[in-house]
Amino acid sequence: MTTEEPESLPPPDNLRLTLEALLLVAESPPTIRMLARVTGVPDAAVESVISELESDQSSGIRLRRHEGTLALVSAPEAAPYVERLLGLDTPPRLSKASLETLAIVAYHQPVTRDQIERVRGVGASGVIRSLRARDLIAPSGRLDTPGQPLLWSVTPRFLDHFGLSALDQLPPLEQLEPPAQQAVLPLEPGEEA
Repeated sequence: MTTEEPESLPPPDNLRLTLEALLLVAESPPTIRMLARVTGVPDAAVESVISELESDQSSGIRLRRHEGTLALVSAPEAAPYVERLLGLDTPPRLSKASLETLAIVAYHQPVTRDQIERVRGVGASGVIRSLRARDLIAPSGRLDTPGQPLLWSVTPRFLDHFGLSALDQLPPLEQLEPPAQQAVLPLEPGEEA
């Protein structure tokens, strides 16, 4: 019994059109290398077209990169209309604790629950469960220490939720005011003790 090799296809005449179609129908987000293999063109040619797609802000479809994979997503400015179409007009709000935890994970990932709790100063198990249930964070490995705690990272859903195409669109930490410089109120007499 012999297995036949699939018939070799020539490289596409219109690489951009082909890559858009592949990204649209992919079951899971592909990598540059996967797209290059499927189209029979060098990785650099795929990267060039992907960069072109990424910089095109005139379409209702945007390209999102996450951990080496690529996906087509709707433009963030169309979100209210997409939500209305899908019956998601009033998305559930994230609590302050959830937002704090997401920020810690996004800026310091991969991060353990213990590291999150040290930064926040309170337990984070419930918040982590909630964020995981919403698919905003996911385990991304284990720390090589005794107990091997889970490491948490944000997911592509996190990027979609906040209208980002990549984590590098988050504001740099040095541009954020340190907590001590945000709305500091003087102590009232007698509060020093």
